Amino acid sequence: MSEKQCIAAPGESRIGNRPTSVGDLFVSFSLLALQGFGGVLVIVQRELVEKKKWLTLEEFVDDWAVAQVLPGPNVVNLSLMIGDRYFGIRGALAALAGMLTIPLLVVLLLAASFAGISDTPAAQGALRGMGAVAAGLIAATGIKLIGALKYNIMGLPACGALSVLSFIAIAYLRMPLVWVLLGLGGCAAMWAFHRLGEQTSVKDTT
Repeated sequence: MSEKQCIAAPGESRIGNRPTSVGDLFVSFSLLALQGFGGVLVIVQRELVEKKKWLTLEEFVDDWAVAQVLPGPNVVNLSLMIGDRYFGIRGALAALAGMLTIPLLVVLLLAASFAGISDTPAAQGALRGMGAVAAGLIAATGIKLIGALKYNIMGLPACGALSVLSFIAIAYLRMPLVWVLLGLGGCAAMWAFHRLGEQTSVKDTT
C-alpha cells in the first residue's frame, strides 16, 4: 500500500471515494438493506468495499469491529458511523433512514403474509435452508476479511489467536457475548495499546 493510499484527509477514505450527497447515502443504504436477507455482512462488505469503494478492507474491518461492540444492530451502527463521517448529523440520519424505512415496510408485509403459513412443514424447511445459506455466507465473508488482519497493529498471530479463542468461548463454551467482549476484547485493547506504544517509541528514536 502506497503512502498516498495510507494518508487520508478527515472524513475521507484512504482510497478517496465518498458518497456524493445525503441522498446518495439514503439510496445506497436502502438498496443495501433490501439485499441483506440473512447474510447482511456479506452485502455490506461487497457494496461498501468492492463496489462503491467508500472504505478500504482494513477500514471496513476496523469500523465493523466498533459497530459490533456498540449496542444495537451492527449494520445500523455502521450506517450511522459512515453517514456522520461524511455529512455529520444529516448524513447519519439519512443513512439510518435508508437502513430502516423501506426494509421496515417490506418486513411488515412479509410478516403479515407469512403468519398464515409459518407452521407448515414447507415453510419450516425453507427457513432451515435459508439459515444454512446465511451461515455459509457469513463464514465465506469472514474468510475474505482475514486478509485485512495482516495490517492490524496487533499482528497476525495475535489476531488469529483471539479469533480462535472467541470462537471457542461463544460456540463451545456458550459464554455470554458481553463477557467475551469484556475479557478477550479488553486483552486485545491492552495488547494494541502496547504495540502502539512500541511503534511510537521506535519512531521517536529514529
